[in-house]
Amino acid sequence: MRLQLTRRSDYAVRAVLALAEADRRLPAAELARRMHIPPSLLPQIMSALVRKGVLRRSLGRHGGYVLARAASAISLLEVIEATDGAPPPRTCVLRGRACDGAHPCAVHFAVADAQEAVSTILLDADFASLLERRHPEVARAVSD
Repeated sequence: MRLQLTRRSDYAVRAVLALAEADRRLPAAELARRMHIPPSLLPQIMSALVRKGVLRRSLGRHGGYVLARAASAISLLEVIEATDGAPPPRTCVLRGRACDGAHPCAVHFAVADAQEAVSTILLDADFASLLERRHPEVARAVSD
């Protein structure tokens, strides 16, 4: 089984990580440069995150983007769904189309449980904890 983000979600996750790590407003150009996001795609991705309340944007010479809430209050699932939308209806892994609710296929419940588990893990993964796992020495220094 393979879990893969779309390019839009990949860039959105990178942008939110950069803002969480910086813990300050970042101009769009700096954000694109830091996270290797094509500047032409950044406005579309960032506006989706602003619409969903993940980020705030300010205009002007010192404008840019900042997290709308604490990094600990923003989940990985929220960022992915902000850019890609809710997941499409489940497709039966055996039939290649939606399972009939009255007559599910043999693997329906196992796959549904697996998808639910992935969603739960992504919902529980907030950006503060992602950064702590990425930089454990920072988390240890702060807690000492």
